[in-house]
Formats: sequence, structure tokens, C-alpha cells
Amino acid sequence: MTFSDFATLLPEVALVVWASALLLVDLWIPKARKGWAAFLAVLGLALTFGFAVAQGGGAGAGFHGMVVSDGFATFLEALLALSGALGVLLAYDYLKRQGMVRGEYYTLLLFSVAGMMLMAKAADLMVIFLALELLSIPLYVLTAFARPREVGEEAALKYFLLGAFAAAFFVYGIALVYGATQSTQIAGIAAAVDTGRANLALLALGGGLLLVGLGFKVAAVPFHMWTPDVYEGAPSPLTSFMAVGAKVAGFAALLRVLVLAFPTLGSRLAPIVWALALLTMVVGNLAALAQQNIKRMLAYSSIAHAGYMLVAVVAFADAKAAPAAVAAVLFYLLAYAVTNFGAWAVVVAVEHAEGEGLNIADYAGLGRKHPWLALAMTVFMLSFAGIPPTVGFVGKFYLFRAALDAGYVGLAIVGVLASVVSVYYYMRVVTTMYMRAGEAEARGDAWLNLGVALTALATVFLGIVVAPVFQWAVRAVLKL
Repeated sequence: MTFSDFATLLPEVALVVWASALLLVDLWIPKARKGWAAFLAVLGLALTFGFAVAQGGGAGAGFHGMVVSDGFATFLEALLALSGALGVLLAYDYLKRQGMVRGEYYTLLLFSVAGMMLMAKAADLMVIFLALELLSIPLYVLTAFARPREVGEEAALKYFLLGAFAAAFFVYGIALVYGATQSTQIAGIAAAVDTGRANLALLALGGGLLLVGLGFKVAAVPFHMWTPDVYEGAPSPLTSFMAVGAKVAGFAALLRVLVLAFPTLGSRLAPIVWALALLTMVVGNLAALAQQNIKRMLAYSSIAHAGYMLVAVVAFADAKAAPAAVAAVLFYLLAYAVTNFGAWAVVVAVEHAEGEGLNIADYAGLGRKHPWLALAMTVFMLSFAGIPPTVGFVGKFYLFRAALDAGYVGLAIVGVLASVVSVYYYMRVVTTMYMRAGEAEARGDAWLNLGVALTALATVFLGIVVAPVFQWAVRAVLKL
């Protein structure tokens, strides 16, 4: 190990060191002043964001090629650092209101962000697995943070058991890929395929098992069963962070593995990804139609959005369409993150006590009593549905165009029809806020209100001023 090895992982190392220090500092912070723990967590994430951007996306490798620093990783690291900061912003007032003021929440969240960032830089299947566990274990603990609330403990247990099961599939996939190529490094796998040394049948089977493990993390059907229960049982700010962070990390690994290691297996793996995309869009949207609890509705919505992103991932086997498809997924991850955090910020504001204020009917009258909050929620629902001029519309346009460029016309049509179906349950929230009589209550501190305002403005701004961010995504792909 050399200094350059650690320099490659500078943002991740800095964040882990910061989180470890925060764990000790928190012991001396009085319970009445846990806001300092939140402030220090955001400061650590800001520092990490600075280190990630300072690396500039320049290509570099460390630890004998097991991790890489490139534009692809930099884009996702910046997104994950911002997601972590928004996660802290949503959690601070919520933890006080729910009587869960404990500084370890922020420490665990930082460790999870570090795992997600490592996943974006991983160029070896074993490193991907280690990163997967580093991001998952803190989330298992945080899901049950509202102890001794039974629904949270049950959700954490489900998440842990199913996560361990998916991890076993992933490890078995690594073993099969190694048996087929004698390498776990993505570059080594690609070289074995190019030179004809790989056992393609065994490699395809191993790749399929890797898809199972990563499919669980991005909540793709049929590996999605944990999502609605965990999203409902976990504290709402954690759910918002989990919905974004886990997807970003999962798609980071999925894209790097499929595009770089398995492009020649497109004829075998692309139909599997095609089926996953179709099922995920259809099941996610149809299940969301029947939900009365807004957390469960957003959970199934999250599944549907994973399906939209998989529509573009299907193009990985087409050498000409793959770069545009990867850029489309990166841009949509940003669009989904902004919209998702905003919607969940409103959910946090409306939620009174744990489990109360979470039905869609509880939003009746919000447009009259809290007009700015209702307006922001309307913006987020429009973005989820893909209606202009929001960033969700632009993101879906790029996703479906990538599928069309790769020749998957039928899948793109299904995606458009699924988006049309989603308009019903998103607009149901809007009509409830404005057209049903009620006494909806909302509360939140200045930081939560700031989070709502910033994400609402970003949702509209990025839907109008698209070129700079999308070009950043394109440049990130060119260096992949």
C-alpha cells in the first residue's frame, strides 16, 4: 500500500475518520445540544464533497486496480455527499419531535454514506461486496432506531434477513465469476472474455447471481418485497435517505459491472435486465395505486423509478447506445434524489407522532392551511409523474430515448404507459391537499423548511436549465 492508494480513496477515508471521531465526540455532547452532532455530520459531508470534487474526475487507480477514481465515481460521490447532508437536514427536527435524540444516528449515516461512495469507486467484485455490507449494516441498525417500537424492529429484522440472503447470492455469483475468469477485478474479467479464456456459460450464471444481489439493493422486482415494509417501519428521514442512497450505490455497481465486465454477454444478460425493468415498472405502479399510506405509496413509487432506470440499463450491450444510457441513468439519479428528498421532507413535516399523519387523507386541507408546503408537494408529485417543466420529465425523456436508441421500442412504450398510470396516484395527493376539506397540520424547524424550499426550487430549475448537469453526466461516462 502506498500514499497514492489512499489518495484514490481520499473522500471515503476522510469520511470514515470523521465518522469515527464524531462517535467519540458525541459522548461529550449533552442531550439538549445534539444539534452539534448534526452540524458536525454536515460539516464532514461538506469536507467529503470538497475532496471528491477536488479529485476532478481524473482517472486513477489504487490498491492494485481494486478501486478507481474517475468522472463516474466523482459524479456519484458528489451526489451521495449531498444526499447525506439532506438526510441530516430532514432528521434533526424529526428526531427531537419523536423523542429519539441520539447522536449515533448521524454517525451511522456517515458510515453508510462512506460505503455507498466506496461502491461507486469499486473496480473489484470483492470490494463491491465489502462496500455493500458497509452501507447496509448501518441501515439495518437505523431502521430500528425508534426502539422499542415494534413496527420498526420488525422492519429492521426483515431488512437484515433479506439483505443477508441477497448478499449470499452476490457472493456465490462472485465465486462463479472467479471460476469462469480466474479474476474478481472488472478489468480482469473483461480481459478474460476478450481473450477467450472465460467460460461464458459459467460467467453468465455468475452474472445473473450478481444481478440478484444488486437487484435487491435497487429494489427491482422480484427482489422488492422488503421495500414497502421497511420504508413504512423506518423513521421517515432515514427512509428518504435510504430510497436515494441505496439506489445510487446499487446502480453505480450495476452500471460499472455490466458496461465494463459483461458487454459481450449482452445476448444472455440483456433479456434478464429487460424482464426486470418491465416487471419493476408494472408492479411498482400498479401496487402504488392501492396504497392509502403515503410512505407505502412512495415505497412502491421508488420501485417503479428503479424500473425506469433499468429501461436505460438494458442498453448496456449496445456499444453505441451504452454511453448515452449511462449518462441518462446518472442524470435520473440526480433528478430522483432532488424530488425524493423534497417529497419526504413534506412527509416529515406532516407526520405528527410515529405512525400518525401518514395517510394520504391526512393531507386534506394542506393547500389552505399551509399553501407553500402544498405547492412544494405539488411540484414533487409532478416531477415524479414526469410532467414538465420539472426535472422528472427531462430525466424520463433521456431514459426512454436511450432505450429507443438501443432498439428497445416496446420497453420504452411500456415505460411511458407506466408513467401515465402513475399520474393517478401522484395527483391523488394533490387533489387531496386542495380539493378535500380537512385540518392538515404540519410542523418543522427552519432547516426542514429550508430543505423543502431548496429541493422544490432545484426540481424546477433543473427541469429548465438541463444542459450543464447533463453534460457533466456525459463527461463522467466518457471517462468510465
